[in-house]
Amino acid sequence: MPLEFLLLIAALFVLGVWVCGKTGEDLGVHDHSGIVWDEIVAFLLVLAFTPVTLLWQAFAFLLFRTFDVLKPPPIGYFDKTVHGGFGVMLDDLIAAFYTLLCLAFSRTLIG
Repeated sequence: MPLEFLLLIAALFVLGVWVCGKTGEDLGVHDHSGIVWDEIVAFLLVLAFTPVTLLWQAFAFLLFRTFDVLKPPPIGYFDKTVHGGFGVMLDDLIAAFYTLLCLAFSRTLIG
């Protein structure tokens, strides 16, 4: 994993805090469904640690979207209580973390 890619993702996250906050403010909706920057950045992080095969990447996408939609604790808590661009970005970052945990567990089961 190139360090430059992780630094790019970190920069995109920081930029996303501003972009998502400004867009939500302009639209008058905290986390408007049209804002997808948060999902893109979080899933790039997931892909950075996912094996480069279609099956693993599809599995990663399915897991990520499941966590993002269902918002299990503490994702739902942070989604409701942390406002602004950081809140928009944070819940997807946690969903990415859950996804990576599940992928790591799956990889240990498969071998």
